[in-house]
Amino acid sequence: MPVDDVQRMRQALALAERAEKEDDEVPVGALLVDADGRVLGEGWNRNIGEHDPTAHAEIVAMRAAGRQLGNHRLPGCTLYVTLEPCAMCAMAMVHARIARVVYAAADPKTGAAGSVFDLLADARHNHRVAVTGGVLAGEAGAMLSNYFRRKRGRLAP
Repeated sequence: MPVDDVQRMRQALALAERAEKEDDEVPVGALLVDADGRVLGEGWNRNIGEHDPTAHAEIVAMRAAGRQLGNHRLPGCTLYVTLEPCAMCAMAMVHARIARVVYAAADPKTGAAGSVFDLLADARHNHRVAVTGGVLAGEAGAMLSNYFRRKRGRLAP
């Protein structure tokens, strides 16, 4: 596992922690970097607080990067996210021409990077996104599990 992937995922995990601690959102964080490693956008889940079903961490990070670049295309970029992208986020990555996504925990219910669907590698699209999964999966999975346990009253805050 490349050291840079681990370092970047740690940054995404810190963003996920902010989602939970600052906004009481599901702890998912995302970081988008260009080919030179420059951070172009970051985000965490904001869909509950913003009453916006599209405000997933990945979308928030891609929107910030697009604004910074002045472009809806993000070629050569890598998106680091603490949970495997859903179908909405995966297709946004395809449309943005993201080069690579690195995720931590797999999502066995709605994962669209190979767990349930494999939208990012589908040959029918005019662009495919390279996928690396499982980077710091244990840490991300524990963060998510503990969040939901607390919400259900099964774990002390």
